[in-house]
Amino acid sequence: MKTPTEGYTRQDLYPEKTTQGLQERYKEILQLLGENPEREGLLKTPERVAKAMLFFTQGYRTDPKAILESALFKQDYKEMIVVKDIEIYSLCEHHMVPFFGKAHVAYIPDGTIVGLSKIPRVVDAFARRLQIQERLTSQIKDCIQETLNPLGVAVVIEAQHLCMSMRGVQKQNSVTTTSDFTGAFLKQYNTRQEFLRIIGASLH
Repeated sequence: MKTPTEGYTRQDLYPEKTTQGLQERYKEILQLLGENPEREGLLKTPERVAKAMLFFTQGYRTDPKAILESALFKQDYKEMIVVKDIEIYSLCEHHMVPFFGKAHVAYIPDGTIVGLSKIPRVVDAFARRLQIQERLTSQIKDCIQETLNPLGVAVVIEAQHLCMSMRGVQKQNSVTTTSDFTGAFLKQYNTRQEFLRIIGASLH
């Protein structure tokens, strides 16, 4: 089922056929792990996990470009626009465990601006997939650059990865930072430094 939302289309989060298929497989996984999926505490677990995974990966059923295109406005403004501290929650594609943190996004418009709420929506659309942080950073940058054609785009993501803290190297407090730039942010040192200063300042 699809319903129109703010000029773009959002799919039903829990399509019946997909949910049922996932539910059956998670029941098998519980058995393979040595659990009894028929015991009281696990009776509804396969259904709950199936719906949780569909929610965590809803970005596959969202068009980030359409999100931006639903709220474009002509405006003669050529100063930096920054949306910082955007919460992100994603799943590492290598182990399918969460990584989470904050994204900071800026662009310098060239005659076209976008509704501010659309930038966090675009971040979510890419984050709610199986991801690696490096690709997530570049996908957000590319989508904004290609859709708005601004004078420059900057994206910085800071995240903690549970695949590093719960397993493997088991380092609890490590933070991974990735960045990607286009246009003025890439070519002009002062512009890039201004962006980094803004996202590092406590302005609120």
